[in-house]
Amino acid sequence: MNLRDKLRGLLVRLYARRVEGHLDHAQVPGHIGVIMDGNRRWAKAAGSSTEHGHRAGAEKIEEFLGWCSETDVEVVTLWLLSTDNFDRPQEELGPLLGIIEDVVKTLATDGRWRVHHVGTPDLLPPQMQTTLKEAEEATAGIDGILVNVAIGYGGRQEIADAVRSMLLEAQDNGTSMEDLAEAVDVDMIGRHLYTGAQPDPDLVIRTSGEQRLSGFMLWQTAHSEYYFCEVFWPAFRKVDFLRALRDYAARHRRYGG
Repeated sequence: MNLRDKLRGLLVRLYARRVEGHLDHAQVPGHIGVIMDGNRRWAKAAGSSTEHGHRAGAEKIEEFLGWCSETDVEVVTLWLLSTDNFDRPQEELGPLLGIIEDVVKTLATDGRWRVHHVGTPDLLPPQMQTTLKEAEEATAGIDGILVNVAIGYGGRQEIADAVRSMLLEAQDNGTSMEDLAEAVDVDMIGRHLYTGAQPDPDLVIRTSGEQRLSGFMLWQTAHSEYYFCEVFWPAFRKVDFLRALRDYAARHRRYGG
């Protein structure tokens, strides 16, 4: 690292401290959703492999969760693998699944996070399903950030699964279709989502400069604030995170009113 890079790094750290010093923790979002985008483009720009990009993105996760702990965030949802990602070539998908499984194991053994899977388990390899179940069981009693790992996740699929779950529950309870139709409301559907009784995201961060949700938590983000960051996920810094929180705190949330 040359002198210019060292000076730039020092200035960024000093700026981050200044932003953090002015951060009002009472205005911090309780639930943050993260669309971790840009691993492949980061790797390409660095002249490296796609797998290296995914590994660099995975290594960023614990650091990010550490920042969330420092600022009193209570729930984080990390979009690690979408249902659309299964269309990627096997030579990319195979290593990516292995990297994601390692992420889940690391989070489960860290001792600071409570892990919860959001997604369709049946889409995942049996070993991945086992890893997720073991991670949830091992961290169930931890009093730390609830980390939703969105793996095999799609927003439309989640709503379809919620409706299916609701219908099956009605069948098990002997509820007629007429009675169910009469009883269905927003709260009932919400209870059958992957996130269940969790609070909806207050803030959704997407890296890499893309300005769309791509199906991320379509139901839950109806009143969320969005922050789109130009930085690729592996290069996401604490100062970028603090800027997102500062931007969020400066907004006046109207919830449609």
